[in-house]
Amino acid sequence: MGLFSKPIHSLDDLFVHMLQDIYYAEQQIVKKLPTMAEKATNRELKRAFQHHLSETEGQVKRLERVFELLEQPAKAVNCPAIDGILTEAREIISDCGDSEVCDAAMLSAAQAVEHYEIARYGTLIAFGTQLGRKDCVGLLKQTLAEEKAADQKLSTIAESRVNKKAA
Repeated sequence: MGLFSKPIHSLDDLFVHMLQDIYYAEQQIVKKLPTMAEKATNRELKRAFQHHLSETEGQVKRLERVFELLEQPAKAVNCPAIDGILTEAREIISDCGDSEVCDAAMLSAAQAVEHYEIARYGTLIAFGTQLGRKDCVGLLKQTLAEEKAADQKLSTIAESRVNKKAA
C-alpha cells in the first residue's frame, strides 16, 4: 500500500485521501504560524501571520465539515510535501543572522506553503466537482479564495517592504 493508509481504488478514495492530506497540512500550519508571528520583526508581516492563523483555524473547521458531509471521520494522514516545506523553512530561518533577511525568509516560506495549499485545494475542487459533491466544493472554494488572498497579501508585503529592507 505504500504511504497510504488504505488502498485507493476510486476517485472517491483519492478525494478522501487528499482531504486527509490537506487536513494534516492545515494542522501543521496552525502549529507553526504562532512561532513565525513571534519571530517576525516587520509589523505588517507579523499581523499577516496572526490573521492567517485565525483563518487557518477556520479552514480546519471547514475541512471537518467536509468530512462530516462525506460521512468520513476527520482524520489526517502524513503529508511529506508540507513536512518538507516546513523543514526547509525552519532550516533557512535558523541560518539567518539578520532579522530583516529572516523576515524575507519567513515570508518566502509562507508563500511556498500557500502555493502548496492553492494547488491542493484546486485539485480537491476539481475532484469534488467531478464527483457531484457541490456541498463540499462550496466549502473548499471558500478556503481556496482565502489562500489566494493570503498569497497576494504576502506578495504585496514582500514587494513593498520586506524584500527592500532585506536587500
